[in-house]
Amino acid sequence: MNKRLFEIRSRKEEIRAALQGDGKVDLKALQEELRKLDAEQKEIEEREKIAEGINLGNNPEGVHGRRKPQDNGAAAGIDSDEYRKAFMNYVVRGITIPAEFRGATTTTDAGALIPPTTLNRVIEKLRTYGNILPLVTRTAYKSGLAIPTADVKPVATWVAEGATSDKQEKTLGTVTFSHFKLRCAVAVTLESEYMTLSAFEDTIVSNIAEAMAVALEEAIIKGTGSGQPTGIIKDLTKGSALSVTKLGLDTITGAEGKVPQAYEAGAVWVMTKGTFMQFMGMTDSAGQPIARVNAGVNGVPERVLLGRNVVLCDYLPDFSAALTKSDVFAFIYRMKDYVLNTNYNVSMKVYEDNDTDDLVRKSIMIADGRPVDFNSLVLLTGNKAA
Repeated sequence: MNKRLFEIRSRKEEIRAALQGDGKVDLKALQEELRKLDAEQKEIEEREKIAEGINLGNNPEGVHGRRKPQDNGAAAGIDSDEYRKAFMNYVVRGITIPAEFRGATTTTDAGALIPPTTLNRVIEKLRTYGNILPLVTRTAYKSGLAIPTADVKPVATWVAEGATSDKQEKTLGTVTFSHFKLRCAVAVTLESEYMTLSAFEDTIVSNIAEAMAVALEEAIIKGTGSGQPTGIIKDLTKGSALSVTKLGLDTITGAEGKVPQAYEAGAVWVMTKGTFMQFMGMTDSAGQPIARVNAGVNGVPERVLLGRNVVLCDYLPDFSAALTKSDVFAFIYRMKDYVLNTNYNVSMKVYEDNDTDDLVRKSIMIADGRPVDFNSLVLLTGNKAA
């Protein structure tokens, strides 16, 4: 760094300290001195900038002012605390990036290379996920797994002394799991991969994991069963249904009345945040709120409707008067009665597309899932004809 430039900055710090102190100062004289220092500093920095441009123009490693790509060792320097501070000074105060860090740039017109630590904070649209997967039953059996089911339980009867009772047959059915492939692949051009590897590696991996989780959760809620798992609300004839014209206390009490007492424990509401917020502010006949939001563990909100926990998701529509009887906007279900079977899972594979030179990251999962018990299911639908 130019010695005079260092002196100017040191003097500016002294003037700042004097202005922030309690002692008397000659404000007019200090303003005049700062004006001269600013002009001198600007001239010195311009001279340095021109000189550095001349040096870059005589670069023997390339032509037209371009450098050959640096190895990872040079790029690592821009992730250091020193470079990040220099980058901040460049952006905030216009101070030229020190020469020792300029080896990372590839063009003469690049003022500064963004530090990877800064660039890693990519701003993306957020999606809600991870609320449904922890609640279902997870298995890892081979394809063809059959789970026995029974709709009828034996009944005990009172008999007279020496008498007997009728023999009852126990009829069993089965739920069999198939296998469907879930795949997510992201391609990055070779050029972008070289320039932004450290910046976007974590982002791409987390994006793929998020996409897989979102696809699984959406299939758990409303999967068609064709080429994907069967969703809880796929068959509207299963469980109980309640058509709703207008949300109110009777909506909640009507749905609660359809939940068998044996399935009370563990059953939860599933709906969108938009639907839940329509219940906020409603009260019962005693003036007690229907919906509550409590501060749970670590401050995470816990939502409750008349004492039953609410799980929010984005895979259902918000309630509106335009919904039909085939549109499910909320339901009650004991989520552990849904079984998600995954028997093959590749966390991540990276390969190069020989035709485009793109680097592709992909994740593959073989999975199937379906509800094995519908007794706790209560569906809330619109009231218009489909």
